[in-house]
Amino acid sequence: MPIDLDLTKQLTPDEASALADSIARYIVNRRLETPAVLFFEMHKPLSFLASQAAIVAMPFLGPLIGASRMADLSKLLADSKYVELLISRIEEMAAERDAAANASPADPSSPESEDLSAPSASKNSEVSRK
Repeated sequence: MPIDLDLTKQLTPDEASALADSIARYIVNRRLETPAVLFFEMHKPLSFLASQAAIVAMPFLGPLIGASRMADLSKLLADSKYVELLISRIEEMAAERDAAANASPADPSSPESEDLSAPSASKNSEVSRK
């Protein structure tokens, strides 16, 4: 089965979105969103050069990552609007993860989860003795 490595064909918006989601999920699952966003923002003007570097590195990284994934990565980095899409997906997924973590109930055995508004039993017994 031949692998489609036509680097002249542009990614469709659906393909770019799926690839950006895949990369963003990988980054956010490893909690590397801050350095990744910083890296992509700083190197956004050089994204086309990075896409060309991915083509040069394809013979070396292709066997490890996959030649078609390297070609898709090169196509994604070639267009700055797709780099911006990747940055926004990383930020969205990180915000969703943080919102889900904040929405989960606290551990009942932790001291932070104690109800501080209710008086403790020892205070009630001291008041009743007086």
